[in-house]
Amino acid sequence: MKTEVIFNSDLHFEHVSWKRELLFWKDEIKSFQNRIDELVNRWSDKKILNELSKFQNGFILHENNIDHCMEEIDAHELNIAKHYEIEQNVIDIPDLKKHNEYRERIETERGIFNELKKEFFHFLSKYM
Repeated sequence: MKTEVIFNSDLHFEHVSWKRELLFWKDEIKSFQNRIDELVNRWSDKKILNELSKFQNGFILHENNIDHCMEEIDAHELNIAKHYEIEQNVIDIPDLKKHNEYRERIETERGIFNELKKEFFHFLSKYM
């Protein structure tokens, strides 16, 4: 049976990629909030304002999830740094499992956020 070695540098690369994506999402949320503000000023219809409120809540929730993901990544990066200090360039099994859980969480957030954006763009096409 062949054992695959996973290096901390590989995990670090993935962390950097995730953090860039998360920061991009935060930037998008700011842009979406600007659109929401525009529509709140434009419309007085309660139905439309309720839908806007749902989108706004969804973006706030997603931004909180982004912050939580960033904290988890930073904690994992700190762990990797500690391994480097003691000259261990490979990750142990529990830390790899954590990393895989982070990967799944990012993928889940990606799907949720993409669906939220799709619904928001559809809404914008009707009311902008």
